[in-house]
Amino acid sequence: MRDGSSPGPLAGVRVVELAGIGPGPFAAMLLADLGADVVRVDRPNPSPLGIDPAYDVTNRNKRSVLIDLKSPEGPGRVLDLAERAHLLIEGYRPGVAERLGIGPDACLARNPALVYGRMTGWGQQGPLAATAGHDIGYVAVAGVLGMIGEPDRPPAVPANLLGDYAGGSLYLVVGLLAALHHARATGTGQVVDAAIVDGAAHLGSVLWGLLAAGQWQDRRGANLLDGGAPCYAVYRAGDGGHLAVGALEPRFYAEFARLLELGPEAPGQWEVARWPELRALIAARFATRTRAEWEAVFAGSDACVEPVLTMREAAGHEHLVARRTYVEADGYTQPAPAPRFSATPGTLRRPPARPGADTAEVAHDWGVPSLDPEAGEGA
Repeated sequence: MRDGSSPGPLAGVRVVELAGIGPGPFAAMLLADLGADVVRVDRPNPSPLGIDPAYDVTNRNKRSVLIDLKSPEGPGRVLDLAERAHLLIEGYRPGVAERLGIGPDACLARNPALVYGRMTGWGQQGPLAATAGHDIGYVAVAGVLGMIGEPDRPPAVPANLLGDYAGGSLYLVVGLLAALHHARATGTGQVVDAAIVDGAAHLGSVLWGLLAAGQWQDRRGANLLDGGAPCYAVYRAGDGGHLAVGALEPRFYAEFARLLELGPEAPGQWEVARWPELRALIAARFATRTRAEWEAVFAGSDACVEPVLTMREAAGHEHLVARRTYVEADGYTQPAPAPRFSATPGTLRRPPARPGADTAEVAHDWGVPSLDPEAGEGA
């Protein structure tokens, strides 16, 4: 399903995305979902490790042009786009864009109001800036990975959601939009250095305050919100499914204990010394029924117990169906644009861009004659 009735709150904002993988494309997709005109600069010979373009959700709502950045004409064509853009997203290792002739200095010389967003794992400076890395390493060094998982097992890997997308993409988008606001007020652009290690560390701000106050232990599985407390943990049901318990507040916990039938002899919620006993009791109770049976028990209550769903199960959950959190588009299920706006909602306007499919259209719309297929390379 596609809906082009609303252009979105970022209508009129032009974005150049230099093709990459991971957090850069996701950040550009978020801007595109909100109405920005995102032009992705793809290479003539993309990596064979990439996903089939038809299923690359991060390229939805975008348009694509092909430019060989190593050709004599390539850098100039990117600069022609940058001259007409408000934002640019680049995710190369530090120094690569400069060597290609499309770094911040070159782009800002052509367009002083441009906001140049740089998406990396380690940032533009520092001992590790020039080294390779991936999400798991960034969140490990940032002190985030070590918080997740059971205390007697290795840290649990949270896919690449906390690093690439939460600590990376979302912080890049915040930086781009803040700098765009400044550029519109002053006519002066700037460079946004968005490093995944910085964003991932920043996500832990509250916990650093708790650590300083002596209310957080610097080890996993020992705290209120990391699974250490029996009232905030995941339990296995009798059929192998799991349920997430978040009964923190006393009145919610009382409802939880009543529906789970813990009984009057159970340890108290905050009897920390008896937490192992309470956890074992809760686990034993959950093991007596299937996940579906426990869902029925807690349905409509304030006990704060929810099933742990797979991706496909989540798409069919009644609440998410009612909110249209997931939608069908281009033949498969994908998340709808978020967040939501009352006057200018984001929409799914275009399917994932095929590399180079929009070169002529962009050349016309942006007024960049050098991109026209008749010019040769770049078609």
